[in-house]
Amino acid sequence: MGLIIKHLSLRYGAAELSAYRNFFGIFPSVLALWSSRQWHASGCPLRLRQWKLGLMRGLYVTVAQFLFYYSLGVLPFATASTITYANAIFVTALAVPLLSERVGWIRWAAVLMGFGGVIMVMQPGSDSFTYVAVAPLGAAFLYALAGVTARLMDTDVPSPLINLYSTIAALIGSLCLALAIGNFTPIASLSDLFWIFAMGAVGGTAVLCMVVSYRMTEQSNLAPFSYFGIPIAFVLGWIFFDETPYNALFPGVFLIIGGGLLVIWRERRLRAASAPAQLGDKSQTSAKLGDV
Repeated sequence: MGLIIKHLSLRYGAAELSAYRNFFGIFPSVLALWSSRQWHASGCPLRLRQWKLGLMRGLYVTVAQFLFYYSLGVLPFATASTITYANAIFVTALAVPLLSERVGWIRWAAVLMGFGGVIMVMQPGSDSFTYVAVAPLGAAFLYALAGVTARLMDTDVPSPLINLYSTIAALIGSLCLALAIGNFTPIASLSDLFWIFAMGAVGGTAVLCMVVSYRMTEQSNLAPFSYFGIPIAFVLGWIFFDETPYNALFPGVFLIIGGGLLVIWRERRLRAASAPAQLGDKSQTSAKLGDV
């Protein structure tokens, strides 16, 4: 999807591409909701009790998409993609004020390590630094904010329904943003129309796969695989756009990956440590019920 956005950014604005992406993103969101057993079992509700929070998440995504799509059109593909992996760092930091989570020194050290890697990739103060590099960093923060606030939603609400609300809100927000910045650019050719459709189809399918995978296993089991996106972005940027930003990416990229994986490792250790205690509580409860 990112490659297509970079290809189309020569003729279309970031807000326009975001609107097209969200329009086509509604279809996989509806498909994911329709296939949700939890949604059918609860009577197929379409209304959220926390609908304001659901729509607010969509506004976060609107601005995040605009910043990320804009950076894809200006920065090397691998550089813009790599900076957005600061998402895992921001998720840990935002969990403290928003979710009242306690974060120990190991995870704070991981956050600082990853953020140090981001600074190295952005290279502030150097001749190659551009303020456009702040755009994917802002996108990473807003994507993290959307992810963390999703955990504030009621636990009995199906994830596809939450995703549908945010997608619709993002579509409305991106349409308003595109109209505020300037009218939509007429689609120049059938080739561009094909790529716009492909952008929505690829991005929407990716979201659908993510929804399905997150329903099958825990996020910490999936997060390490997301870092495959960094070498993939580098290779694809080299093949399609002849970009090889070695100096920008290394060695900062290793700190970003290392910090993210350290956070994931620590979360899994804490979860494993708490599992025996939870099992013991269940055993005590069963014993008391047996006495009764």
